[in-house]
Amino acid sequence: MELLNKIQQQLSVPKNRRNSFGNYNYRSCEDILNAVKPLLGDGELTLSDHLKECGGRVFVVATATLVDGEDETSVEGCAEVAVSRKGMDASQITGCASSYARKYALNGLFCIDDVKDADSDEHNDKYEDLKGETEQW
Repeated sequence: MELLNKIQQQLSVPKNRRNSFGNYNYRSCEDILNAVKPLLGDGELTLSDHLKECGGRVFVVATATLVDGEDETSVEGCAEVAVSRKGMDASQITGCASSYARKYALNGLFCIDDVKDADSDEHNDKYEDLKGETEQW
């Protein structure tokens, strides 16, 4: 799909948001959508959700679908709906899971990497540091 290839090559969504509690940067679903909209041209991007129960646990399964007039490509992302979360009612908990699942569906569709590569030097250096610490126990 030519449109998908173009978007994957041109899309840039930096992690400009900061979680000060967890001490990390992140991007939101809205950040991705705002960055991709100017690249869509005549293409259409849709997001949809459904719930799925597995082993007594409930998940939001989000689907991101890109249509360019001829071809259609879809990717799913999922997130567990927590039973409870301090300070949130049920609809807020479900909404958070939906946003998270949609973000990861978009990440998959547009090949946005959200984690450090497990084979990277940075990851291996951290692993070696931790390995040395645990061998001392």
